[in-house]
Amino acid sequence: MLRIIDARTGESVDAAPARRGLTRVEVHVPGYDASALRVLLVADVLLRALELGGTPVWALLTADRDQAELHAGASALGIRPFEDLWEVGPAWGESQVVHVVGEGGATPDGVRVVVAPVTPVDPPGLVGGTGPAGVASVEASGKVAGTEPAVVRLALLAPPRSTPVRLDASTLGQAQETLVRWRRAVAAWARQPSRPVPDEVRGRLRTAWEDDLDVPEVLRVLQWVEESELPDGARFETYAYADRLLGLELTRDLGCPS
Repeated sequence: MLRIIDARTGESVDAAPARRGLTRVEVHVPGYDASALRVLLVADVLLRALELGGTPVWALLTADRDQAELHAGASALGIRPFEDLWEVGPAWGESQVVHVVGEGGATPDGVRVVVAPVTPVDPPGLVGGTGPAGVASVEASGKVAGTEPAVVRLALLAPPRSTPVRLDASTLGQAQETLVRWRRAVAAWARQPSRPVPDEVRGRLRTAWEDDLDVPEVLRVLQWVEESELPDGARFETYAYADRLLGLELTRDLGCPS
């Protein structure tokens, strides 16, 4: 069962209702910038985790402005579509409501997940202007410093959500190196006979993301699997399974020449 820290109380609560009813996930952002996209990304991973646990979900977005830009930026980062709250009307039949918001953001009553901001940067070679708004404008077009959106997605997912992120050249470079290495490894492992995800590894992954959506620990488990002596087929299935949460397209290079 996915449990998450409610920022209002500091206590761990169930993100899914006890009777498997609908969970409504609302994202609250003032407008379009890189910090808002990080809030949307955390909500996207939350929705994926709930669905992996068998919980039906309803994803809603409320913003004071820039709805079109937010939807475009989210799509570029592989974030699932969110309905605009103002178009939906009254709530209907959900058993749980989780609000995902940036630091300092106000929300209605309910479980609250707070996401730290993307801090302003102006590194050499980072195209698109300075600060979060400049970075975000490039994200909407699918490029930051010539990288693909999945690299930005990994760079935003790697730190704990309570830690501010700097999308500088070093951060993006590390994310790109990891993503390229993992995709090549997955493509190579796929050439070997398939093996099931080991129970211990599956348990470690689920324990990580069900414990306050600990994505950094999920990434550490994948690093351990990469360096382990598990059969290649089991490593492939492990990465494919974890990518249902991460959304990094880790199996994208299957069938490509090595």
